[in-house]
Amino acid sequence: MKKTEKNYYQSLYQVASIMNSERTAESLLHSIVESVAKAMGAKACSMMLLTPDRELLLHTVAYGLSDRYLRKGPIRADKSISDSLKGKPVAVLNATEDERVLYREQAREEGIASILSVPMKLRGEVIGVVRVYTAEPYRFTRDDINFAETVANLGAVALENLRAYDIIQKDYESFRREMLQWRAELGDEWTAEQPVVPAKERGPVIPPGG
Repeated sequence: MKKTEKNYYQSLYQVASIMNSERTAESLLHSIVESVAKAMGAKACSMMLLTPDRELLLHTVAYGLSDRYLRKGPIRADKSISDSLKGKPVAVLNATEDERVLYREQAREEGIASILSVPMKLRGEVIGVVRVYTAEPYRFTRDDINFAETVANLGAVALENLRAYDIIQKDYESFRREMLQWRAELGDEWTAEQPVVPAKERGPVIPPGG
């Protein structure tokens, strides 16, 4: 698992391009974890978001991890590499023995040797973590950590932008439906030129008095 600074700059550009092209939260998150794992030459990558009460971390998306590992049990925020939820990146060399790792036996069975856990921040608040897993013991470099942190934070911003985009789209759709209803209620008093409404937007035909 060896990456040069130049490679990470190129990978970061590619990740940013992917983020700008995705239009659903699910596809965006999957693209992030897959891109990070491949760019870093790692076994796997996962993203875990905090529950509203900030007590648990939930595996939101993952790349390269088995379902058995993902369903190993609840992950308490204060027990699982908790320093990363304080805004600090944490590198674990031996995941099967380090007490900061909550499920060490499951890590061994999954073939996980080392873990990098970086905070996912939005406006200064940690909303979750991105974790990178290697199959062989590995000492993460400063370039590794900087890359993972940058992608994690870009992902948080991209998620917020998607949420805002979704709200705008819903507001627009509501406005459009209201306008169509208003125009329909005008009946013959409306303009002589009726709008052409795509078939998929037409509602059921209701006979007069029906």
